[in-house]
Amino acid sequence: MKFASTRLIAKDVKLLVGFYEIVTGTEAEWLAPVFAEIVTSSAALAIGAEETVALFKQGSSVPSSNRTAIIEFQVENVDAEYERLKDKVEWVHEPKMMPWGNKAMQFRDPEGTAVSFYTPATDAAKKRFAGR
Repeated sequence: MKFASTRLIAKDVKLLVGFYEIVTGTEAEWLAPVFAEIVTSSAALAIGAEETVALFKQGSSVPSSNRTAIIEFQVENVDAEYERLKDKVEWVHEPKMMPWGNKAMQFRDPEGTAVSFYTPATDAAKKRFAGR
């Protein structure tokens, strides 16, 4: 099995896609006017407009209501990313060490989903992510 993507449903798909283009530095691939993907080397972040929910089951997904998932990106230097984004996002926390060995920072996207950037910092964390 291959993990392919995480999909967010957006009230304002253009705003949300633009936000993720800024934070990832990657241009979105628009597959339809209501659907785009930010494709990375490991998976895609798919973003669909609210009206796409009806293609599956009406009401099965609600934009701007996530308080459980955290979208995570491994970055080369979390401190440099903080400097790049510090005035562009709503912060949950600035870079700090996590008990599992990553240095991480967290912010929210325009619809409230938590986004984390992290860098493996300890030898154990670096070893855990080697080859991924």
